[in-house]
Amino acid sequence: QVQLVESGGGLVQAGGSLRLSCAASGRTFSGYAMAWFRQAPGKEREFVAAISVRNTYYATPVKGRFTISRDNAKNTVYLQMNSLKPEDTAVYYCAGRNSIVVVTTSPQYDYWGQGTQVTVSS
Repeated sequence: QVQLVESGGGLVQAGGSLRLSCAASGRTFSGYAMAWFRQAPGKEREFVAAISVRNTYYATPVKGRFTISRDNAKNTVYLQMNSLKPEDTAVYYCAGRNSIVVVTTSPQYDYWGQGTQVTVSS
């Protein structure tokens, strides 16, 4: 059974940093696309960042502040978040696809974690 487990969320002041981790089990994701999405209260789930074998992709609001990376040996994906803003407050979800092709729409991801809360205070 495939599982994605996020960790690293929490409460941080504006301007601070957090690093989220997504540990996968049940299969290896080293050759497949992985992504982070987020959902704020009352809003739809939105794309944050994604990573393929060599390339990374970012949503405009986080470009230059967030960095997605992966450690294939650990079957883990990370999201380093710097210069956090109150508008980054959301539940952050890790997602994986049965494809190397990166997409930015959530229905095209096959596996999801349970989410981790990130709260940025002003």
